[in-house]
Amino acid sequence: MRKTGITLNTTAIWYGRRHPLARLLLPLSWVYNAIIRVRRHAYLKGWLASERLPVPVVVVGNLTVGGTGKTPLVLRLVELLRDQGWTPAIITRGYGGRAKHWPQHVTPDSDPDRVGDEPVLLSRRSGCVVVAGPDRVAAGLLAIDLSDCDILVSDDGLQHYRLARDLEIVLIDGTRGLGNGHCLPAGPLREPPERLNSVDLVLYKGGAGPGHRMRLCPGELVNLRDPSRHLRLSDLSGHRVRAIAGIGHPEPFFRHLEAAGLVVERYPYPDHHRYCAADADRWRGLPVVMTEKDAVKCADFAGSDHWYLPVTAILDPDFESHLLCKIHQLRASR
Repeated sequence: MRKTGITLNTTAIWYGRRHPLARLLLPLSWVYNAIIRVRRHAYLKGWLASERLPVPVVVVGNLTVGGTGKTPLVLRLVELLRDQGWTPAIITRGYGGRAKHWPQHVTPDSDPDRVGDEPVLLSRRSGCVVVAGPDRVAAGLLAIDLSDCDILVSDDGLQHYRLARDLEIVLIDGTRGLGNGHCLPAGPLREPPERLNSVDLVLYKGGAGPGHRMRLCPGELVNLRDPSRHLRLSDLSGHRVRAIAGIGHPEPFFRHLEAAGLVVERYPYPDHHRYCAADADRWRGLPVVMTEKDAVKCADFAGSDHWYLPVTAILDPDFESHLLCKIHQLRASR
């Protein structure tokens, strides 16, 4: 079993109960929290300028470091927007991309090493114009220039206040919540918990309790070398597989495979890990099952028994109704 010490340590510190290292880091968190509050206040007061783009902007973000399922939510959101007659485009940071110049127009054939793995996945699954870049304003302007879009969806960017937004959606891991409630580095929060009071919609991925929920529905396994080949997950029940996950929180992926009856050898990697042929050499001898985000980076050296598991976001009907009501208000206000 392959483990990454960094992931395990931060999980214990941020999501454990009264971890001693979290207490030691609290003074740094207070400083970070103060800087965040001052910065946000400066934008709210107009001391720092936000730029409003010619089309409405919807931001899908989170308060915590690490993955919460924003990418599937963005894909479902653009699907809903199309159903309502909008023409959406997507902007995203392009984390991990090594391009020398930003923003970058991302296509299904773009190199994930250059533009990032999530933008390529978004381009392949959404059919939208996708633009990646750390400057969300520049990315949005390029997306508008490249397409006839009439609305922009920002994958992440909740804290990128220079981009004015018309609607904020925050996604929270329903199982892990906000961890110990502290900001970085003592806790996992990018902003203090009360930031939730100012967003338009809050959605929880999985878990139980009050609030609107999103669940991830897996599809059939897709072969990396030949995407026309599909396999039901149940077809591997009872078989030993190597499970590959280079995502922010891989545990639910591993647990889902185990719940389906697979005998899983876990291979967690750091989020946005750059895979190479040497990694694939270590997976030899057993079928390999990975996330769709990982598959984007592994197709060039994949074996014939390498598969990925796509997922689709399923939203509470009440949340979809509330979301569509907000979307209609955007159209009326423009």
